[in-house]
Amino acid sequence: MDLCVYGASSNALDTSFLAAGEELGRKMAARGHGLVFGAGDKGMMGAVARGVQAGGSRIIGVVPSFFNVDGVLFEHCTETVFTDTMRQRKEIMEQRSDGFIMTPGGIGTLDEFFEILTLRQLGQHPKPLAIYNINGYFDSLLAFLQDSVNQKFMGQATLDLFGVFSDADSLLDYLEAAKPAYFELEELKNISKT
Repeated sequence: MDLCVYGASSNALDTSFLAAGEELGRKMAARGHGLVFGAGDKGMMGAVARGVQAGGSRIIGVVPSFFNVDGVLFEHCTETVFTDTMRQRKEIMEQRSDGFIMTPGGIGTLDEFFEILTLRQLGQHPKPLAIYNINGYFDSLLAFLQDSVNQKFMGQATLDLFGVFSDADSLLDYLEAAKPAYFELEELKNISKT
């Protein structure tokens, strides 16, 4: 599988996040998986890429041309795809990936994950999604999403479209076992009835 990993581009993170990201990359490579990512050298993006590189697997970086400046891009990609816009970047990452992982990050990471989750919910792709909840980083976000279900803004079926994990092995087991499946649009009609 080629797994798309979303994550922070900041190097100001606690080193425990970066270590977990690099471990994820090494474990991906050990299982024969490649990486599709935003081509960044820093933060979670760079950490995962370094892990995949250390394991000798393929790395596909997808990045808008305006980021092609010194010190920004990971220099050891097997393939680097340059785009004109951020929207094109997300589309190509979606097309080139067999599954998606959100690691800790900021608004860009959240934007990428929620777009791919929305597309999954709308039946536009059948690929599995997972959240790598390092150090409980996403606990408050997950509580917010559950509250959205509790208050009937969305159905529980939406939360069932992704898995949440605090360790890399369980996360990868989940993605590998997932059977590509489309969300049934009937579920959307039934949300207001639940």
